[in-house]
Amino acid sequence: MAKPRLEKPRLSVLSGLSHVALLVWALLIILPLLWTFLASFKNNTEIFGDALQLPGALRLDSWGRAWDKAHIGRYMLNTVVVVLFSTAGTMLFGSMAAYVLARYRFFGSRVIYYYFVAGLAFPVFLALTPLFFVVKQVGLLNTHVGLVLVYIAYSMPFTVFFLAAFFRTLPETVAEAAKIDGASHTRTFFQIMVPMAKPGLISITIFNVLGQWNQYLLPLVLLSSEDKWVITQGVASISTIAGYEADWPALFAALSMTILPVLVVYIIFQRQIQSGLGAGALK
Repeated sequence: MAKPRLEKPRLSVLSGLSHVALLVWALLIILPLLWTFLASFKNNTEIFGDALQLPGALRLDSWGRAWDKAHIGRYMLNTVVVVLFSTAGTMLFGSMAAYVLARYRFFGSRVIYYYFVAGLAFPVFLALTPLFFVVKQVGLLNTHVGLVLVYIAYSMPFTVFFLAAFFRTLPETVAEAAKIDGASHTRTFFQIMVPMAKPGLISITIFNVLGQWNQYLLPLVLLSSEDKWVITQGVASISTIAGYEADWPALFAALSMTILPVLVVYIIFQRQIQSGLGAGALK
């Protein structure tokens, strides 16, 4: 008796179109980034010449000018300090708020949760003017402390929304066992629940780092002194200077310096990001 032949699964038309769309989308993202990186090694003539032309030589002087003359090193250090403290504060307060709203029922808990969710629909540029006067009134205008606090408030809605859904999926039996063993609410949260929610915490941490690293509007409004600028303000300043001094290689070198740290962070933690999002979706 002849065995039936197993037919190979055929890709549907919709699946094929989706693959083509993803390929086009990837090229639209990768090619500009690659061109920016190569342009940092070109001179002005090569930049405005053939776009597909490779650099005639490996010129690193533009990177030196961007780092020293344009003070990108100082701006990057300011950004690292601000993002480090703001991300730490966001994850600490956001995870605690999300855990309480997800696992405890009390009067007004749903109102508080929806209040956080409503923050996702509020465009940040609508709050720039009142935010400026509030920060000025408390004496934190043009300070990194003020910017850190604003970053924390700006990142809290999405952090609470994401982590609350994640904490709801964790088993109740583990928390009940810890309570029977005499563990306090604080100890249960930090020693039991946080390790169990590690995939979600890593994912939202990376998203907060990326969002705060690329933030431009808030620093533009809250930081006026050049020595306190963050990386986005520094790159914007270089683009203005480049229009007058025609130092386009330094501008593209500064852009490359801005992109590379974020790209490295994503490459290192891409598995954790995907597993965290996948775990949240499956749960």
